Amino acid sequence: MARRRSRWSLAGQFFALQAAIVVIVLTGVAAATYVQLNETNRDAAAEEMLGIAHTLAASPDVRAALGERDPVAVLQPLAEQIRIDTATDFVVVMRLDGIRLSHPNPAQIGQVFQGTIEPAKRGDQQFTETYTGTLGPSVRAVVPVLDHGNVVALVSVGRTVVKVSRELQREMPLVLGAAGVALLLAAAGSWLVSRWLRRSTHDLGPAELARMYEYYDAVLHAVREGLLLLDRSGRVQLVNDEAQRLLALPPDAQGRRVDEIGLSAELGAALATGEAREDEIHLTADRIVVVSQGAARWAGRHLGTVVTLRDHTELRALVSELQTIRGFADSLNAQAHEAANQLHTVISLIELGRPDDALEFAASELAVSQQLTDAVLVGIAVPELAALVVGKAAEAGERGVTLQVAEGTRVPAGIADPRDLVTIVGNLLDNAIDAAEDAPAPRWVRISARVTGDAVELCVTDSGPGIAADDGERAFERGWSTKPHDGLGRGLGLALARQAAQRHGGWVRLRTSDGDAPGRNGAELGSSETDGADVDRSGRDRARGAEFAVHLPLVRA
Repeated sequence: MARRRSRWSLAGQFFALQAAIVVIVLTGVAAATYVQLNETNRDAAAEEMLGIAHTLAASPDVRAALGERDPVAVLQPLAEQIRIDTATDFVVVMRLDGIRLSHPNPAQIGQVFQGTIEPAKRGDQQFTETYTGTLGPSVRAVVPVLDHGNVVALVSVGRTVVKVSRELQREMPLVLGAAGVALLLAAAGSWLVSRWLRRSTHDLGPAELARMYEYYDAVLHAVREGLLLLDRSGRVQLVNDEAQRLLALPPDAQGRRVDEIGLSAELGAALATGEAREDEIHLTADRIVVVSQGAARWAGRHLGTVVTLRDHTELRALVSELQTIRGFADSLNAQAHEAANQLHTVISLIELGRPDDALEFAASELAVSQQLTDAVLVGIAVPELAALVVGKAAEAGERGVTLQVAEGTRVPAGIADPRDLVTIVGNLLDNAIDAAEDAPAPRWVRISARVTGDAVELCVTDSGPGIAADDGERAFERGWSTKPHDGLGRGLGLALARQAAQRHGGWVRLRTSDGDAPGRNGAELGSSETDGADVDRSGRDRARGAEFAVHLPLVRA
């Protein structure tokens, strides 16, 4: 379905609005310039009139003419000559009572001057005004004629406003030309900006952009998958709510490099490279996330990378529980077959007339089975963990490995979430059984636990080949394994065990011969007098492989 476009794009509206603003501003500037020039022109004309009036008032000829019997005969020609020479509209010499002694219109001679003369009569040398006289509105100056310091007459020189404005009109083409050039430059700049805006907004209108932002923002924050958008330099540009939750990102993550926002070193480095990734499993502080990453492109341009995150924590727990249940089912099936074989053996011994041998055989098998069950029930007060150990013992037996529970083992109830306990012990037992299975006989795995002060220390030891001391910390990294990867998430067990322990304020460490795990005591935690282990008189294993220690604080009510 074709998208309906608005009549005006944002770029078009921006150009029209900017053009209107430029026209209004330039019109205002031109009007203000005209007014300013008009005022300046009038002030200049007033200053010019004042200078001409002072020159005439200071002339000895004027003072001499005032003493003549007929001053008009002398002053009229003189005033007219000055008027013509200075291109003014009138030059008037008058008595103190305002009676004109000269005027461009001879009929006005002898009439009273039209204008303000009182300041000049008082001796004011700087009086100018715009006044409407016989020639119309004019800019004029009125100054006194002094004789030995006394005001004996007045001189007024003026130019009509029409002529003053005509001089201003000669300057207007320059003003209008400058305004036109400014308008053209502003229009060109607005057009270039609108072209850039059109490319940036893909020719969409404001309503379309607002609607697109609202819908896209709502979708990005409503999806169940975490989403990160990174630019080409690896800086976070967008984080949705699920990504914020899964990665426990700080509020100021946006705009920072992805390897500087508190992620694990491995996950931060993986995302910072920008390389394509598909369904990689990574660990955060308390989550298992599936990470996929791909390039973000638009019209052939590389914009950055898109990272999607899926919460794998619950699924991983369910898979672990399913595997445990399958192990229980397989163990029960194997035990059913074994029980059938044992029952046939007992029946055959009875039929052969050897009931005592049949009783002894049945009792010995029951004792072995009951011994493990009793040790588990007495020492492990967490039902889920007890069931796990019994199931793992059966699974280990099928694979030729003996699972032992050390004497004095004690795991009190309530030390941690049962699911986390199953995760910790289950993964350690799985690794230990795998290691022991590949080692020469005798093959065994031992679990022991004790309460020390305010914590529970648990130890899982095996008879496998062991782990080098240099690999003690690498063993807890995601993806590290002594066996080939099979695409089923191998290399996560120890990392998950440590993560679960840390959620409860504890730790999981590899114990080496140097005793680098706190609380190491091989005779107490790692030894047992049960059959199946090769032990010397000192209680120390002669063929011990890897030994993992778990420390979990006790929960006080």
